[in-house]
Amino acid sequence: MSTRQRALIVDDEPDIRELLEITLGRMKLDTRSARNVKEAREWLAREPFDLCLTDMRLPDGTGLELVQHIQQRHPQVPVAMITAYGSLDTAINALKAGAFDFLTKPVDLGRLRELVATALRIRSANDAEGPVDTRLLGDSPPMRALRSQIQKLARSQAPVYISGESGSGKELVARLIHEQGPRGEQPFIPVNCGAIPSELMESEFFGHKKGSFTGAIEDKQGLFQAANGGTLFLDEVADLPLAMQVKLLRAIQEKAVRAVGGQQELIVDVRILCATHKDLAAEVAAERFRQDLFYRLNVIELRVPPLRERREDIPLLAETMLRRLSEGTGIAPTRLTDDALDKLKSYRFPGNVRELENMLERAHTLCEDEQIKASDLRLADTPCSTEAGEASLAQIDNLEDYLEDIERKLIMQALEETRWNRTAAAQRLGLTFRSMRYRLKKLGID
Repeated sequence: MSTRQRALIVDDEPDIRELLEITLGRMKLDTRSARNVKEAREWLAREPFDLCLTDMRLPDGTGLELVQHIQQRHPQVPVAMITAYGSLDTAINALKAGAFDFLTKPVDLGRLRELVATALRIRSANDAEGPVDTRLLGDSPPMRALRSQIQKLARSQAPVYISGESGSGKELVARLIHEQGPRGEQPFIPVNCGAIPSELMESEFFGHKKGSFTGAIEDKQGLFQAANGGTLFLDEVADLPLAMQVKLLRAIQEKAVRAVGGQQELIVDVRILCATHKDLAAEVAAERFRQDLFYRLNVIELRVPPLRERREDIPLLAETMLRRLSEGTGIAPTRLTDDALDKLKSYRFPGNVRELENMLERAHTLCEDEQIKASDLRLADTPCSTEAGEASLAQIDNLEDYLEDIERKLIMQALEETRWNRTAAAQRLGLTFRSMRYRLKKLGID
């Protein structure tokens, strides 16, 4: 019996089936062919497969139905959809249903070979039991669900929109999706879209040719080229200006980029993951973000829970962070008193895991006797330690003063988390730099 890997080809057009069989045969794969959904199901019930390629339109059903069947009965088999040219809606629906990727007709053989190679790497990754990753800490139900979703999304090539508040760990989630998938050995390129000046954005993303503008003293590779074969993580994607959104959409759809000043397009094979702490659907509604780009990026949404939704994870997170802070010092890890731990559990954590880390680092530095007391956390009078709306009228003498106090504490927190970088703090709070400067002056914060 052959030990070669096996692919199932599902298409009602004999010419397409023959083309796919010849191409996959040259890649040393055994192939089986089906003309419709019924035959495909019969083959899947009879033999194990390492890959399935299916057309969208079939005589007795659709490729989507077959994708859903494979997801339910044979989830270990990667399946790719073959769609008509320009039918982006169909391709996106296939990815949402569980297809790992798609091809458009007429089939580009180079693209087909890349897709098959990726699918076989997915299958190998499924068969190998890798070490459990310990970076995404927590045993709460939301975290167990998140780890399970990461594992499933790692098998796909679909774009993923990672939503969540600042400091909740969106980049770590993106990195784990990349590392656990077939691109894990290839580059993972993270980029903060809000940190690139708008005039340099096209050059940063797509590269430039020497002499294409003043200061371009040599050819420069862009982020898409650097991520070729791997993953490009667009953090704070909502901060992209509209002009750049158009160019990004074209690069994603065409799978090709052109350097500034360049004449030729370069084919790039990049998986796109993106994140923002803003509500991207609301940004679309306000016409600050293009609907067509949102539709292309938000094929699958993955929500990272805020820390206040998984308070039971706080003891483990705190213990791990304090152990890391003491590593290499030769001193036993700093310990939280019961009162301090209770204080952390009742705090709302607007800055999430990043805020917890900064808070413990400060307390670790200032505490005595390797013991962090509740007072070392400096949380006693913070309005955010209760859920919004919990303050009663009896506790408020003057509404203006009360709101000003909340504003001052949140601005101070943002400044501390960004190491007193006022531009970064303003960005975290959703303010313009001018508005931030006005508030600092009004509140007397130097």
